[in-house]
Amino acid sequence: MRKASGALPAIALLAAALTACAPQDTKSDGASGSGPSGTAGGCAPGALATRTAGSLTVGTDKPAYDPWFSEDKPENGKGFESAVAYAVAEKLGYPKEKVTWVVAPFNKATSPGPKDFDFDINQVSISTERKQAVDFSSGYYDVRQAVIALKNSKAAGAKSIADLKGAKLGAQVGTTSLDTVTNTIKPSTQPAVFDSNDLAKAALKNGQIEALVVDLPTAFYITGAEVPEAQVVGQFEGASQGEQFGLVLDKGSQLTGCVSQAVDALRADGTLAKLEKQWLSDAISAPVLK
Repeated sequence: MRKASGALPAIALLAAALTACAPQDTKSDGASGSGPSGTAGGCAPGALATRTAGSLTVGTDKPAYDPWFSEDKPENGKGFESAVAYAVAEKLGYPKEKVTWVVAPFNKATSPGPKDFDFDINQVSISTERKQAVDFSSGYYDVRQAVIALKNSKAAGAKSIADLKGAKLGAQVGTTSLDTVTNTIKPSTQPAVFDSNDLAKAALKNGQIEALVVDLPTAFYITGAEVPEAQVVGQFEGASQGEQFGLVLDKGSQLTGCVSQAVDALRADGTLAKLEKQWLSDAISAPVLK
């Protein structure tokens, strides 16, 4: 749970995107825009100003949880964020054997000070506050809302938004999750509103509500670590008020622009969408509810 305080171009076009790193506006709102955006020689594949010449160092926290990683082994390429990291590395000119992983605790990675990684990937929401301490790449994941329910409940079998309209739903007050309940699901009974997600989780466990709406990363955390008797029923289309996860870099990093261009290229050619479907929809049964 990482909360803030938040396939179209041809191969030639993608290659061109990685040959120069002049500052530019991107489609995502994540890139910090501070400090140099590339090395003196541009974004030459495999020849960036990395911590170790000729290789790329990537950080993440430990343990590294599913479905972002698999088996607590970021280096195996399994899980959404591991796969994204290797895809970005490949775009930058660093094949898998040239990528090294280091442990970077979440709070340390997002705090001021020198980093021991070239970039960090750890479900970090891009925020104005965090941009004061670190650089961000363009967003590689648009956070969505999701619904969870106890595995033995009727709501657990929902296949569409319509299937949820008769359920007793809950969400935290003042959140995008509650907006999703009210404006997207539009239940036939008044939803339960809670002052915190802890109270909402307790209500789910004791049967006061049939299903709970939270953002998808929180849904993974609740069902994986806190309420294992619950499951992710599905997710909803559209990002949560523009919230995105971004790769974290040292403040003023020479790599920021090049890494952002790599992320933008992966979004444009459909790679990010493909990896999201593979690891965050199909692998953990979180289909998009329509």
